[in-house]
Amino acid sequence: MKLTADSLITHLASTLLPAYLISGDEPLLAGEAADAVRERARTAGFSEREVHFIERAADWDELRSSIASRSLFSARRVVEVRLASGKPGAAGNATLTALLGQPDPDTLLLILAPRLDRDAQGAEWVAAVEARGGWVPVWPVDAARLVAWLRGRCRRLGLTADEEALELLAAHTEGNLLAAHQELAKLTLLAPAGRVTADVVRASVADSARFDVFGLGEAVLAGEASRALRMLAGLRAEGTEATLVLWALLRALRDVWSAYTQGGGQGAPWQRRSAALAQALTRAPRLPFTALAQRAERADRMIKGRLTGDAWDELALLATELCA
Repeated sequence: MKLTADSLITHLASTLLPAYLISGDEPLLAGEAADAVRERARTAGFSEREVHFIERAADWDELRSSIASRSLFSARRVVEVRLASGKPGAAGNATLTALLGQPDPDTLLLILAPRLDRDAQGAEWVAAVEARGGWVPVWPVDAARLVAWLRGRCRRLGLTADEEALELLAAHTEGNLLAAHQELAKLTLLAPAGRVTADVVRASVADSARFDVFGLGEAVLAGEASRALRMLAGLRAEGTEATLVLWALLRALRDVWSAYTQGGGQGAPWQRRSAALAQALTRAPRLPFTALAQRAERADRMIKGRLTGDAWDELALLATELCA
């Protein structure tokens, strides 16, 4: 069974499956989903919790031994398997498939994994989870949905926030849902009568935005110059390698060029970036692709110390020119 982070709560109110897989790179949402499963398991009598961190092949042997060594008089337990990678290898695939194929009514299997790519999603053990348990893929909340997500969180916390306050909070915490959640929790104490205004947000919210290079690429494709520059500043402040930032900008440039020269990129595997790419294609006829490639080359030479200048300034120019 495939579930979402939102539908999981409703599901757990009436059902508890023998196994759950929670995958994704958004710590807050993945952690809340795991907590919901643990809490439901406790109410069902699973009083013990056993955690296995899987980082090497020998860890699978320890997991198998632990499962097999359970006595008839042991308490019901949650066995938590934390995967370092979405691809557990042949040993992991075999172990998890075997455990899922012979479920123990006194053992609930909770598997926590990073985001699963397409190949990982097609693995035998993932299919076994879907067939006999529940899989909850957790996706990040992108910039377009962040205000709505914050509004929903405010309702859950008993806060009433105006639109300006939500937009300001989103700008400060974009890319870091954990920081957003913490700021809202703080606002429950600071906001008079639970009403959150822009002034209240300005007075209490720290700039906790945590951006990644993929988000930067999408911002550039969408033509959002001010957001892209804010992301660049955040990446630089966090110590992100300039090489990774250049890679993201070059990837965006290549995507626009390929889609433009291929008549709109029909059939190209851009998926999540397709909406932003469609916006970039409207600007493509006036983009100076040769000059952009030359600027990217200058940034690369600056990063490598072969040309004097500030590579981050060059990256900022490249980002704004891509935004046209």
